[in-house]
Amino acid sequence: MGAMRLFILATLTMIAFAANSVINRMAITDGAIDPLSFSMIRVASGAVALAIMIVLRDQKFTFSIAGRHWQVLGLTAYLIAFSLAYVRLDAGVGALILFGGVQVTMFAAAFLLGENMPRSRVIGAVFAMTGLAYVLWPNGDAALGDLRFGGLMLVAAFGWGIYSLLGRAAKDPLRDTALNFIFAVPLCAVLWMLLPSQNVATQSGVLLACVSGVVTSGLGYALWYRVLPQITASVAAVAQLSVPLIALVGGMIFLGEAASTKFVVGAILVLGGMVLALLPKKN
Repeated sequence: MGAMRLFILATLTMIAFAANSVINRMAITDGAIDPLSFSMIRVASGAVALAIMIVLRDQKFTFSIAGRHWQVLGLTAYLIAFSLAYVRLDAGVGALILFGGVQVTMFAAAFLLGENMPRSRVIGAVFAMTGLAYVLWPNGDAALGDLRFGGLMLVAAFGWGIYSLLGRAAKDPLRDTALNFIFAVPLCAVLWMLLPSQNVATQSGVLLACVSGVVTSGLGYALWYRVLPQITASVAAVAQLSVPLIALVGGMIFLGEAASTKFVVGAILVLGGMVLALLPKKN
């Protein structure tokens, strides 16, 4: 895959990830749908759409969960915990926990797998994390809130980190993503029935969940699985640090959030760190 094409696909994927955060916050904060129903509709609609695409492409669909147990568990943990965490957490703090946790998970895996990481990548990641902390940490007396919800977002981060790491071995990104979604549906359904919930689902809430499931999750994750085999775990971790900033821009446009000097300074740190981390290693 050419470098420019890889960059475009990676950029589209990061935008899809950020859109998920904006759509999720929009639906749950406005009370249009409860978190568990959002997650259930999100994964079910994504599974149906992806399955249809596979049938149209191959004229058949073969089911096999062999070798994808951890991917399905990671995806399920992310989907459920992500939505539940935003019930209480401030959006910025939640994003910081999520992508900070993803970064730690993927960098730890890269270290354990013996991946060669140049010093510039480590320094760049530190710069980017510093920028995220500066932008997203709440001001004044705002607190983290109930620690249970912070823990839920860490579960989501760990689940997404595992899902991304295992996705580097994807042979057929669209089919692999479809199967992961299909096998995650019954797990999400069990949690939907067992966990306490208000079971609110307005028309706008269902629509937002379907958009998240089909477009920004289903297609977005298929793109991510297409990109992952082309990059290292540490590069994948650093690239995802751009998502909270993209989400903040989306929040400004769709949720009426205002830009600030703090945002600009943090953006410079994050993007500068990303550039440093992604620079090719010199001999």
